[in-house]
Amino acid sequence: MNLDHAYRALSEIFPQDQLLRKESMKRHTSFRIGGPVDLMILPAETEQIRKALTVLKENDVPVMVMGNGSNLLVRDKGIRGAVIKIADRFSHTEVKDESIRAQSGILLSTLSRIALKAGLTGLEFASGIPGTLGGAVTMNAGAYGGEMKDVIQRVSVMEEDGKIARLDEEQLSFGYRTSAIQDSNRIVLETFLALKNGDYEESKALILDLTRRRQEKQPLSYPSAGSTFRRPVGYYAGKLIQDAGLRGLRVGDAQISELHSGFIINLGNATAYDVIELIEQVKERVRERSGVKLQPEVKIVGQE
Repeated sequence: MNLDHAYRALSEIFPQDQLLRKESMKRHTSFRIGGPVDLMILPAETEQIRKALTVLKENDVPVMVMGNGSNLLVRDKGIRGAVIKIADRFSHTEVKDESIRAQSGILLSTLSRIALKAGLTGLEFASGIPGTLGGAVTMNAGAYGGEMKDVIQRVSVMEEDGKIARLDEEQLSFGYRTSAIQDSNRIVLETFLALKNGDYEESKALILDLTRRRQEKQPLSYPSAGSTFRRPVGYYAGKLIQDAGLRGLRVGDAQISELHSGFIINLGNATAYDVIELIEQVKERVRERSGVKLQPEVKIVGQE
């Protein structure tokens, strides 16, 4: 890995505020946990993403692509190599008739408000999901009976070789919290959403109702990565954890939320070690009590 050479080459492509060294990942994850990454790249254009991938590959620098970091736990030693963060700098949208074309860095909450303002319905379920569009497409994010697959027409992606391809719904192979993109090296660039004309007041009322339900049931006042575990077939992870008597269980400053047992929260100074240890304790206790093997939904990355 020739990180210094890669940094010099990238400095000719990116302004200084889009190229960060030894950047703390605490600033870039909703968990507010994680050590530093060697190099963080904040692209604003498709061509910048392509050039960054080329430079990093030429210099044998490992690369990870992320969105808003809302489903990410970074280990305490951080990430060796580079992180390309596709977020608010890459978030242009265009509304036309009953469709929206949006770059992958836009927040789902922002996109939901744009749809509402345009009088379009179908994206209300996403109003409280904290991630970016790209991340939501990759994992087929969903809430309250809606999923991204319900509104996606096609997706524009960058392949590993830098070429751009368009994938339709069939090629995306959506499943529960998964897609064909998830285990590939493709990068979501743009998504074309097919919505419908709706009633502004009805859509607004639905968004307000969903917001109220989230505020009542989810520990939104603490840093977390959302639901910590995938929903097991036929069960709810939160109920399995609660039934195992684990509500409020702590390791350091990581805690099973007393409001919703499906969430692990950061009480202030939790480390990745704390969270991972708590995850393992939960998995073991739930398996002992119910026989169900919980699988983390949060993505754990970084140097062990």
